[in-house]
Amino acid sequence: MKTNPQKRIEELRRLIKEHDYRYYVLAQPVISDYEYDKLYKELVELEKTYPEYVTPDSPTQRVGSDITNEFKPVAHRIPMLSLSNTYNEEELYDFNRRVKEGLPENEKVEYVCELKIDGVSVSVIYEKGILVRAATRGDGTTGEEITNNVKTIKSLPLSVKTEVEGYRLEDVEVRGEIYMELDDFEKINAERELNGEKTFANPRNLVAGTIKLLDPKAVAKRPLKIFVYYLYSQSEALESQYQNLKLLEAMGLPVNPNYRLCGSIEDVIEFCREWEGKRYTLPYEIDGAVIKVNSIRQQQMLGNIAKSPRWAVAFKFKARQEKTKLKKIVWQVGRTGTLTPVAELEPVFLAGSTISRATLHNIDEIRRKDIREGDTVVIEKGGDVIPKVVSVDLSRRPENSVEVKLPDKCPVCNSKLFKPEGEVAIYCENPACPAQIKGRIAHFASRGAMDINGLGESLINLFVDLGFLKDYADVYSLKTKRDELIKIERLGEKSVDNLLKSIEESKNRSFDKVLFALGIRYVGAGAAQKLAEHFGSIDQLMKADEEEIESIQDIGPSISKSIKRFFSDPKNLDIIERLRKAGLKFKMDEQKKISDKLGGKSFVLTGALSSMSRDKAKELIIANGGKVLSAISKNTDYLVAGEKAGSKLDKARKLGVKIISEDEFLNMIK
Repeated sequence: MKTNPQKRIEELRRLIKEHDYRYYVLAQPVISDYEYDKLYKELVELEKTYPEYVTPDSPTQRVGSDITNEFKPVAHRIPMLSLSNTYNEEELYDFNRRVKEGLPENEKVEYVCELKIDGVSVSVIYEKGILVRAATRGDGTTGEEITNNVKTIKSLPLSVKTEVEGYRLEDVEVRGEIYMELDDFEKINAERELNGEKTFANPRNLVAGTIKLLDPKAVAKRPLKIFVYYLYSQSEALESQYQNLKLLEAMGLPVNPNYRLCGSIEDVIEFCREWEGKRYTLPYEIDGAVIKVNSIRQQQMLGNIAKSPRWAVAFKFKARQEKTKLKKIVWQVGRTGTLTPVAELEPVFLAGSTISRATLHNIDEIRRKDIREGDTVVIEKGGDVIPKVVSVDLSRRPENSVEVKLPDKCPVCNSKLFKPEGEVAIYCENPACPAQIKGRIAHFASRGAMDINGLGESLINLFVDLGFLKDYADVYSLKTKRDELIKIERLGEKSVDNLLKSIEESKNRSFDKVLFALGIRYVGAGAAQKLAEHFGSIDQLMKADEEEIESIQDIGPSISKSIKRFFSDPKNLDIIERLRKAGLKFKMDEQKKISDKLGGKSFVLTGALSSMSRDKAKELIIANGGKVLSAISKNTDYLVAGEKAGSKLDKARKLGVKIISEDEFLNMIK
């Protein structure tokens, strides 16, 4: 009897998917590689003969043939927030206290503890059970589409079960961490070393580079793996993180098995202690544990702060340490003129990479630790990333060691240095100092700011030295120098055109990114976002006095004074006008309005709301024409007070700000 080709194709897909799950997720294969290859080859041949039966979730469709020219931006449905870090048990107790204070009294709190995989975050969308899109975390709001590359990860199914434990999970988002096992990482580095190629510093760097390769076939050659830890459904109301992990497993997705439901913070601490001791027994790298409030309802009540959730925290394991010789201390000049001491070390291998330089922070830190040239020092990677000098081995100090002295002149431009009263730092006050110019342009072009692909440190140094760039506004004039740029050795027509294209695309960055890119001292990415949301445009920010700037939550006097000082400099105003003429965004994009019922009114939210999260309430206020402020001031129209309202309630009463309940707020927008 002749076999029905469609049925045989479907059977082969089911068998291969099952064997992939057993091999890549469970590590429990039941057939040999030879038998698996026979099944796969049969499927390939049948799909060639009957192309009408090829589907997107077929195992043969994992590796596409199309080479990507660029990674398109993808807006996340829900922001991919970063986690606040804790480093000791006392900070975990503080986290537990804050959680309980943020919830109504007598609420029982459970936590889910998971291992913090040292990899690269990814968001994956399944529609009707089929993988349709994958994106990087990016800045948390917008990532880059890497669907074709993620499809090559064999532990990630191209289709999932949609009816699981009474839930219909057809359209879902899952998030996870792409990683590489240590043995695979070492094999790749060994091969590269044999071929005379540059080796990768650590598995995470290798993964990050791999998922951004333009050719999916090249990605498929790298043994990437993934653990998923997050589930969001547009149609189903999910109850808890612990349940979500179980649902992800039942859907056929790879979940790290080392998670635990904890009934108390003491149980959480026990989990962290256990895995800090066992971290090196795993075949992949972890750098801590992640602790999440289990209840989704409680997560929504607690809400988020800036770019971090209040309901989750990372517990970072102690950094690894090594000893080496400090050969010399040099001083680097940053974009704001700050001089930072850096230790030049005898190279030493630490936590996956070779370290030859480490930060010394400032002169007070050097004196406190009594660090001298020629010392044997203990170094560690802070958070397993940034190398720093922890202490000195005084037993090995040479007799001729000399204490470090502050320089009196800039090591780059030879200008006299300035040390403000009450500050540790010393500054080069020459704004034309080449190191500052290069630093400001590098900051402006960086990923978190204007994200100009291709304008890296070496090109910036070259363009400044050649006189093409005198400030970051000059970046948008480079297109007028295309013919000159093409003639530069190692550039060429294609690389110059790619750079100019990226510069042009950077004009689409949002106002908060542009504000951060300006490099105003103390104005980081989080502060820039809050300032952009509050004022709406750079013109309104420039008009504001220090009191109004400081009315924004987490914006203090140092930031307000720095902002006013920046905008009082005519050179900075000239640069802003040139950037404005170049087409950069200096005001927030208008959000879609539902109504103007709250037009001209400003609101502050405090306490836990019962029917929605504070983020949702904020969206409703803006959508109805209102304005959300971070802190109470005399300019606030309403304070919306939920349960367990804190100090904002007292301040509102003192200032005479109208206080309304959640129900009263909802009635205003009916």
